[in-house]
Amino acid sequence: MTPFYDRVEAGRLLAEALRSSLPDDAKYRGAIALALPRGGVPLGLEVARALHIPLDLMLVRKLGVPGHRELAMGAITSGARVVNESVIANCGISDETLDAVTSEEHLELERRARRYRGDRPWPDLKGRCVILVDDGIATGATMEAAARAVRLQQPASIVLAVPVAPPDALARFSPLVDEIVCLATPEAFWAIGAWYRDFSQLTDEEVIAMMREADSLARGEDE
Repeated sequence: MTPFYDRVEAGRLLAEALRSSLPDDAKYRGAIALALPRGGVPLGLEVARALHIPLDLMLVRKLGVPGHRELAMGAITSGARVVNESVIANCGISDETLDAVTSEEHLELERRARRYRGDRPWPDLKGRCVILVDDGIATGATMEAAARAVRLQQPASIVLAVPVAPPDALARFSPLVDEIVCLATPEAFWAIGAWYRDFSQLTDEEVIAMMREADSLARGEDE
């Protein structure tokens, strides 16, 4: 049985799980949700809406093996690079190839930053609870890069929040985050999309519209 209809439903269920982890919302006062685009943004919006916290983006790019781009040999953010040494060794990836793919993905990272965030200043994460949200974890390379980049900014705590992930992938996050909220941990995982009935790819325009909605919600909370 497929657990989730779409990302919006998964986001609402994830928000309920986050709220039920405490008898009240005190833990999330001053918190911020950081969604990994594109797929994590609809879930991040639901989490931000339910917890009455701001939403921003954690821009991450997978470093795909040339010729097999779905196979991650690592991931980058604007502040960190994580590599999968076993994939690099098994595929015979040279340092030059790794650096070339990293440079290419940095260009896409910068494009998305301009497209999605414009001139919005990066939020100050120091001393805050940061909730990292995505639509699921497969290998965990992109989320690991995100967690490491956030940790460098000295948050009070990091909460990893995803609807679905295999147990072995989640296990690698125990030393990286302070709390993990995951709704389904199937042993037979296959792929993230297998756990959604509607796993349609999002466009840049949809991401931008969701961020505008998040900004409107934040302004409404302040007024």
